[in-house]
Amino acid sequence: MPADAPAGRQRPSANAKKGGGRRLWFDLHSWVGLKLCLLMGFVCLTGTLATVSQEIDWLVFPEARVAPAAQHASWGALVAAVQRAYPAWTLESLTAPHASRFAARATMRLPDGTRRFAWVDPYTARVTGDTTWFNAQRILRNTHRHLMLPLKVGVPLVSALSLPLLLSLASSVFIYKRWWRGFFAWPRADRPRRLWGDVHRLAGVWSLWFVALIGLTGGWYLVESLGGDAGPPPEVARPEAGAGDGRADPQAIDRAIGQARLRWPELRIRGLHDVDAAGLLVDGQAQAWLVRDRANAIGLDLRGGTVAGLRDGRAMTLHQRIAEMADPLHFGTFGGWPVRWLWFAFGAALTALCFTGIYLYGLRIADALRSARRRSTA
Repeated sequence: MPADAPAGRQRPSANAKKGGGRRLWFDLHSWVGLKLCLLMGFVCLTGTLATVSQEIDWLVFPEARVAPAAQHASWGALVAAVQRAYPAWTLESLTAPHASRFAARATMRLPDGTRRFAWVDPYTARVTGDTTWFNAQRILRNTHRHLMLPLKVGVPLVSALSLPLLLSLASSVFIYKRWWRGFFAWPRADRPRRLWGDVHRLAGVWSLWFVALIGLTGGWYLVESLGGDAGPPPEVARPEAGAGDGRADPQAIDRAIGQARLRWPELRIRGLHDVDAAGLLVDGQAQAWLVRDRANAIGLDLRGGTVAGLRDGRAMTLHQRIAEMADPLHFGTFGGWPVRWLWFAFGAALTALCFTGIYLYGLRIADALRSARRRSTA
């Protein structure tokens, strides 16, 4: 003991201070989990299902299913098929198939202003039917994004959960001593509290990177909802339809898309938008990495068959690039079905962390009550 220390008192040891700090982090981790576990678990669950929502719609709606073939129909042929099948409806956009067994999806506006999805076989250009606009994808995305509340309320509420999520991540690193050794620590099954505690730690260690990614992208959504958004991408020039113009000419669409491919051969077209007799927008993926399809777009003049304007994702500002990267990273839409299913697996693990945490808290309370009862009996 140091000479200047008061008699009868000892300074706390380094281990005692470290243990007290870990206890503080543990109490904080438990408190955050206890207060927010149900809401956070529900948001994580809906987000996890949203990553495979198109697959859910594929299972629910037979109109979305097609048999793969070697040859794809042209974009103009798909537009012509939809316009023939629904002459009284207005084609707003046409999206490429989600995968080889999926139909292309057209967003249609009905005369009364409502929307429906029309499905067309991308190989034969045959319309397979139409379905409701409020499908599994829309329900899950809206629930996950803003809990079906008004956007100004729901989006900040949901995205604010990123803060306790990141706090739980930081506290777990302090609680779990030498956490890097836990990647292959198999759960012990001698009693429930130990089993589920080991499962919770194992899932948490493997999900550290994913929790950080979801927390950071969720934090970005919070910044955007509070006024820090980058705004929409730059406008792309395209001719405006005049009064009385009819539907788009499918052959003119194919000619203009041919010019777009000559102008930008790296662009993989994923959708047609704002389709009318004068022009349209095409967007997709090109050289810019980890951006939404809308970051790369070409405006086409259907009357002249020429390119009217172009937007390259590489030319965006840093702020805009961050905004365009958030969705692909948050939902795993940048790498095809292997990445989406990887995001689904780790989203399920994150959801399990929320609910096993509250279960462990209940087991700890039950153990404490049993111990208190035994002491009172003794």
